[in-house]
Parts: sequence; C-alpha cells; structure tokens
Amino acid sequence: MQNAILAGLLGGVACSLIGVFVVTMNLSFIGVAIAHAAFAGALCGAWLGFSPQAGAFIFSLAAVAVIGPLADRGEFNPDTPIGIIFSLTMGLAFLFMGLLPGPKTQALELLWGSILTVNNFDLVLLFIVAVIVLTLVMLFFKEIQAVIFHREAALAVGIPANLIFYSMLFLTGSVITASLRSIGGLLIFNLILNPAAAAYQLTYSLRIMFILSASFGILSTWLGLLISYLFNTPSGATIVLVSTVIFIIAAAFSPKRKVKKWKNELESALKN
Repeated sequence: MQNAILAGLLGGVACSLIGVFVVTMNLSFIGVAIAHAAFAGALCGAWLGFSPQAGAFIFSLAAVAVIGPLADRGEFNPDTPIGIIFSLTMGLAFLFMGLLPGPKTQALELLWGSILTVNNFDLVLLFIVAVIVLTLVMLFFKEIQAVIFHREAALAVGIPANLIFYSMLFLTGSVITASLRSIGGLLIFNLILNPAAAAYQLTYSLRIMFILSASFGILSTWLGLLISYLFNTPSGATIVLVSTVIFIIAAAFSPKRKVKKWKNELESALKN
C-alpha cells in the first residue's frame, strides 16, 4: 500500500502535467495512439522475454517518431496518421497477447494495470520521469506557454518550438511507459486527459492550470486507491472513474460555461 500511495503521487503528477500540454495543444488522440503503442511494446517484451517497460518505451518512442513528422509535414489532417498508428498498435497488441505462451496473467496486468503490485523499480522509474517533467515545466514555462499559444509565432521569434513540441511528445511516451503497470495500457490515457481537462474548465491561467491538473491527478489516484481498497474493485479502473467524476464536477461549475453563454446571448442580441 505504501508503494501504491507513492506511485499514485508520482504518476498523478507526471500524467497530469503532460496532460496540460495534450489538452491545450488539441492533441488528445495522440495520447491514445502512444498509450496503445506502449501497451503493444510491453506485450512484445513479455513475449520475447525481455523487460515489458523496455518494450513499451521503444514502441512509444517509435510511435512519436512517426506521428510527429507526419502531423507536421503530411498533407492531411494529423488525426489520419495518428489513427493509422492507433489501429496498427492495437492489432500488434492483440497479436502479441495471442502469441504469449501459457496463462495471460502478465498481459492482463499490463492491460488493466495494478497499482498494488508496483515494485521499487517501478517507483524509481516513476520518480525519475516525474522529476524530469516537473523540472522542464518549471525551467521552460515561458517557452512552453508560447508554443501552446501559437507554435508558428513562437518559432518566428526564435523560440525552439519544434524542439519543445517533440520533447513533450517524447515525455508523453516516457510518462505512459512509467505508468503502464500501475494504471494499465487501456486506461493510462484517461489519467493524462481527465485531470488536465478538469483544470482547463476552471481557469484561464496556464500556471494555475498546471497546479490544478497535478492536484486533480493526485486526488484521482489516492481517492481511487482508497475506494478500490474499501470496495475491492480494480484499482486502475477505479482511479480513472474518479478522475472522470472530477472532470464532470469541474465542467458543471466551470466559469467558462457562463462566459460562453453570455457570448452566445450577446451574439444573438446583436443579430436581432
């Protein structure tokens, strides 16, 4: 349980901070593709007999290396290459799952996650990734803010926007890899998206959004862990459901809804 609490803290912070970038840059689908690539890589590692984390890391980086240039230079919507990678990795994941000899226990753990089974290596990996993400956000906050606001404009004024963009994609893959065992390949993206989306509903400040997102991520993991302990439910699924409830509450009380309503009323009045 101590390891699970620490994993919830580290994973909640890392996933939620990356989630702010995913939400504000409208890259939600990219997280799904990378998550499934990491899941396929982990299953490949289990099938071939090496570390599932190493396989997840290799596959997620390969997905980033393909998605990034295609989204930048392709003559079609970025959702197209992302969708292709998503379908490919899903097919590979179930292929490797079918090729695994014997019981599929390890595959199911990677699929649904089990935060109660994280070991010291998992905690060290989560700690390293969380510290790297937090440090980069603090050191390069202004540059990240500029890239989020307008990537081309940031590039025009001398900010290495492409480097920041690809670094964030790389960190997304790293965070997913580090959190795979605790949350699961099919659920990890929700923990990246939901806390950041909830924070986005409550503030216009990027700095406050980072803080709220990290807080919601920690709250989701700890409260989900408590509920799963009390009611004997799957921990990964419970954590994701809690994060979804937090988003629903944030959306219900979002000040942005009122602003949008006033804007629509004003536009309607001007037309009349």
